[in-house]
Amino acid sequence: MNYTIPPSRPGGLRLHLNENTAGCSPAVLAALQAIQRTDASEYPDYSRVTAQCEAFFGVGPGFVQITNGLDEGLHVVAQSAKLNWPDFEAIVVEPAFEMYAACIAAVGGQQVTVPAPADLGFPLRAVLDAISPRTRLIYLCDPNNPSGVPIPSGQIQRVADAAPGAIVLVDEAYADFSGRSLIGPLLDRHRNIVVGRTFAKAHGLAALRVGALIAHPEALLPLRRILPPFSVNICAVAALQAALADRAYVDWYVDQARQSRDLIYAWCRDRGIAFWPSDGNFVLVRVGDDAKACVEALAAQGIYIRDKSNTPGCHGCIRITAGLVEDTTVCLAAMEAWDATRSR
Repeated sequence: MNYTIPPSRPGGLRLHLNENTAGCSPAVLAALQAIQRTDASEYPDYSRVTAQCEAFFGVGPGFVQITNGLDEGLHVVAQSAKLNWPDFEAIVVEPAFEMYAACIAAVGGQQVTVPAPADLGFPLRAVLDAISPRTRLIYLCDPNNPSGVPIPSGQIQRVADAAPGAIVLVDEAYADFSGRSLIGPLLDRHRNIVVGRTFAKAHGLAALRVGALIAHPEALLPLRRILPPFSVNICAVAALQAALADRAYVDWYVDQARQSRDLIYAWCRDRGIAFWPSDGNFVLVRVGDDAKACVEALAAQGIYIRDKSNTPGCHGCIRITAGLVEDTTVCLAAMEAWDATRSR
């Protein structure tokens, strides 16, 4: 499958890709401006930024591998599965981030789709039942994108125990907002679990393309054999070092996202519109058969939200990024105007 990016006009309010609507920390811009000519002409040294990441995640040496965005990490685990098991199966719980299917298809793997129940909760029993001798990769997203629903405590470990020969890639792209993570002693006990993190969301580095895989060094070794030696560029390295050092900025933005989620919840409750409480920086809202019309009406005003009505389990749904409170207020005012014009 192809992962298509919804269009938007320059200067619009982008609430459709779960980006950081405030932008990166000012410290990041200063770090980019301080890059020297020879920094650009020499291959980057990742030792310092890797050590910073290890400290940030609270893990020991060798537990972190930085990547060119989390997407590279998602792809390299699929490559690893293909190299070791050419006819492998990969389990994906739908609805899901579209890149999982794209990565599986890119290496010729066989996707096994497990649908979530109507409430979009995690279908543990169905996932366990889907595991077969050919299962070599399982993508899990906690909290889920697009629903924002968390995977209950202990259930990822049960999946990892049931599939000891598979890589269990736990996508924690939104962990900064959820405040939860598997990173810790669990990675020593479950060496088939690889946690994926991104610095695109809370840290605001989406355009610089930097992420990380966190796992026991034994689990990372086969992935490191596949990764190119210099896939993360010097601008991303400098930006990440500055972003990790400015924790106050991340904390501020995470609080903005929390307040924005609450505003969206309140707007939906006041109008009797269904939504899913989210652990991410977005909210999935079921506006009904008018989902596409809603997205188009806001796009005409330069406000971009995501039509998820064709995503499995998300009929009639839109997804709204919860970022700066002022941006959410603008979006909800436009939603209110649109809602007032439609018949229920």
